[in-house]
Amino acid sequence: MTAKRADERSRLSSSPVGDTIMVDLGERTIFVRLRPDRRARRLTLRVPVSAQQPVLTVPARVGRAAVEAFLGSHREWLADKLLGRPDPVPFAAGAVIPLRGLDHEIVHDAAMRGAVVRREADEAGRRLVVGGLGAHLPRRLADWLAGEARTDLKRAVARHAGALGTRPKAVRVRDTVSRWGSCSSAGVLSFSWRLVLAPPEILDYLAAHEVSHLVHMDHSPAFWALVGRLYPEHRTARDWLKREGGRLHAIGSASA
Repeated sequence: MTAKRADERSRLSSSPVGDTIMVDLGERTIFVRLRPDRRARRLTLRVPVSAQQPVLTVPARVGRAAVEAFLGSHREWLADKLLGRPDPVPFAAGAVIPLRGLDHEIVHDAAMRGAVVRREADEAGRRLVVGGLGAHLPRRLADWLAGEARTDLKRAVARHAGALGTRPKAVRVRDTVSRWGSCSSAGVLSFSWRLVLAPPEILDYLAAHEVSHLVHMDHSPAFWALVGRLYPEHRTARDWLKREGGRLHAIGSASA
């Protein structure tokens, strides 16, 4: 990279309004992260479902005074959004998280080799025992959960695709925020690993939904008829995700 190009990239990525801004909501004070975007046409405020701090997208040539005025006019909206947002549940010893819809306590065992072991319910309840250094626990547990999700999703996808006489090009698992699943025009299915936290029927519905897109790349009546053929209770599963999805995204997050 030339010195001129590096200087231009640095200039474009720098924010003239700062990185964060404090907003007084009355009963509490929060910090809003500012995200400069030279392609944006207007100020856009959002509260991520992953329980992170609010984010304000700031177009080029918008100064701090305009940002402060915008946030001032959205105090009530912010307070309402934050009030309804689920509390974050970090990946830490003692925390309780769902796995396939059943609560499990996270337990750290430094003497155990770097692995995760699920303990069935006993007098101590269901547990996810994570070995290795405590500092590695969040990443190790997240990786293990993603692996469990991949196993469950591949099995569900194979069953639904077999029923339709089709098959995806690949099945991928990520930590997506905007959608629980997707199907590319090339036939690649992608899913959020957080589906493994939900009851198994929710994951099964998402697999049926995305497999149906291998036949219909839209949300037409024909598409929903196909989803209904693969998973008749799809409306119930969709309602569950709308109601509980934010809670799943809050799991594994740190407090803002």
